[in-house]
Amino acid sequence: MVQQLHVFFFPLMAQGHMLPTLDMAKVFSSRGVKATIITTHLHAPMFNKAIEKSRQLGFDISICVVKFPAAEAGLPEGTESPDQLKSQDMVTNFFLATSLLQETVEQLLQECRPHCLVADFFFPWATDAAAKFGIPRLVFHGSSSFSRSAAEGIGRYKPHKNVSSDSEPFVIPDLPHEIKMTRGQISIHQRQETETEFKKLLVKARDSELTSYGVVVNSFYELEPEYVDYYTKKLGRRAWHVGPFVLCNKEAEDKAERGKKSDIDQQECLKWLDEKTPNSVVYICFGSLSGFTAAQLHEIAKGLEASGQQFIWVVRKCVDEEDSERWFPEGFEERMKEKGLIIKGWAPQLLILEHESIGAFVTHCGWNSILEGVCSGVPMVSWPLFAEQFFNEKLLTDVLRIGIGVGARDWSRFTTSVIKSEALSRALDRIMVGEEAFTIRGRSKALKEMARKAVEEGGSSYCDFNALIKELSTFHNGRKQE
Repeated sequence: MVQQLHVFFFPLMAQGHMLPTLDMAKVFSSRGVKATIITTHLHAPMFNKAIEKSRQLGFDISICVVKFPAAEAGLPEGTESPDQLKSQDMVTNFFLATSLLQETVEQLLQECRPHCLVADFFFPWATDAAAKFGIPRLVFHGSSSFSRSAAEGIGRYKPHKNVSSDSEPFVIPDLPHEIKMTRGQISIHQRQETETEFKKLLVKARDSELTSYGVVVNSFYELEPEYVDYYTKKLGRRAWHVGPFVLCNKEAEDKAERGKKSDIDQQECLKWLDEKTPNSVVYICFGSLSGFTAAQLHEIAKGLEASGQQFIWVVRKCVDEEDSERWFPEGFEERMKEKGLIIKGWAPQLLILEHESIGAFVTHCGWNSILEGVCSGVPMVSWPLFAEQFFNEKLLTDVLRIGIGVGARDWSRFTTSVIKSEALSRALDRIMVGEEAFTIRGRSKALKEMARKAVEEGGSSYCDFNALIKELSTFHNGRKQE
């Protein structure tokens, strides 16, 4: 009798990492694998409902809750996510706390003896922890092969050192396409010469990836074929492209309840969209970690008003103004009440993007958001802020050609530079009206169809998943016979 594979999943405690990991675990369990997600007390509620529903469908999936050592790392009690932190020093302390979880995870591995540990890129210690018990560790980045390849090119060749200013463009060497960036658009950790604690963590994470069993990627071959080949063949990474995981959410309830609870009734939102014509509404959302100043929010408001487009705008927070009445120009909400829907907080993003009335998505270029846009067949306006988002923008605008940028130039989570309203209104005009918009929409719809086929039986991701499961089974059976 063939023993059922048991896989542990351990995501970073941030919404952008936990959501795709939950979807990934659901995909694994739907294909006959026993899946266990490790998380902390604060985040367990986000997983519970989806896990319970999967269990009712007969899937073998569960959650294991561990205590987050905030106090031991000098963080305020109750701090269990980088989403809560407002300075780079605090973020560094957060990652120090995650390293203190190694002993706890090792105890779990020893007790449960899973056949594989899928752990976040930011947990470099996970490779050694799994190796102690002869368990293969797979790395999960939560990003694309394109962004990993571009980051590797910058790290290896350091082309940003050959320019004289932050705004002078350079080409990332050795990539399949000519990808131009500026020094201001790459991570401060790649730019700086000094050895910070966070930079040391990134080096450890890269080294850990090289000694791990391989990488599981939330992408599909047809989306970035040259970069799947580059990443696996040129860079020599063992990688399985088995996404987009988000497509496992097939029912409206699953899509609406994915992540945090919405601050608007989903039926109210969908009713508003039902009254609009196809491809006529712009959806604006900048993810879970992004925060703009009041000055930037005012410019976005002015750009939307000047464009004349109908819109849904999700505004989660403002970094320098608590009074939400001051987030927008005077009278803006009143003037826009027929044309726009403003959601302060969280929104049912998947349901919104999939609605036929949505004609474009203004996004921070987080990989989850890009995949949701691709799977919905929606053209995108790119406004990257930090992390790997500037790389993702280049994939959208220069390779796939389904996006138009607003001209973001400064890599920073805590940004103070302001992009003017004219840049947004120009991008919206290009992506919503005319021949160029029609062509971009056609490309977007074609990618949506490719994504759907990739995860179906016989598709590229479906077959790569089978290959991964076969490898893990062979590895386990080989160990058993030793």
